[in-house]
Amino acid sequence: MPKMANICDFCLKSGILCPKCQANLRSGKVTDIDLKVGRLLLSLENTYSPLQAIRFYGALEADDVLAVIVGRGDVARLLSYGGKIIRELGEKVGKTVRVLEHGVDARKFLEDLFAPLSVITINTIWLPDGTTETRVILRKRSRRMKSLLINVEALKEIAKKVRGITLRVEFGR
Repeated sequence: MPKMANICDFCLKSGILCPKCQANLRSGKVTDIDLKVGRLLLSLENTYSPLQAIRFYGALEADDVLAVIVGRGDVARLLSYGGKIIRELGEKVGKTVRVLEHGVDARKFLEDLFAPLSVITINTIWLPDGTTETRVILRKRSRRMKSLLINVEALKEIAKKVRGITLRVEFGR
């Protein structure tokens, strides 16, 4: 069974929250989308056994993108079966799914966020008002990847929500 960070297994299975889990929901540690995705992962674990070993930290929505945050090393488990798990999850929620690892450095986070595009470089830009932006330069899409649609604005919003990073995305050569 996928281990969820702030919800006990019984509450996830039953759909009825105990007082502790209810308090986590009220305080914002757990959101409705976390519960929805956690239950979907739970329903898929009978078909896809690697899901039994993942640690699920939460999920975020931004426009037409769903970011699923899992434990270290669990990205490969979710991407197994030729991507069928992610595809099925995406169909059930009606969104494009991005799988991100919890607790990784900024470069790994950004590489996972923009996959399958390659990150050429990452720079920090200091603005006159004292804030910073992170500039990410991605490899220009090849002809083979032209059909791949990436909602850059949604990914920028996810980066802001998950890591507090303000992104400036550019495409290089």
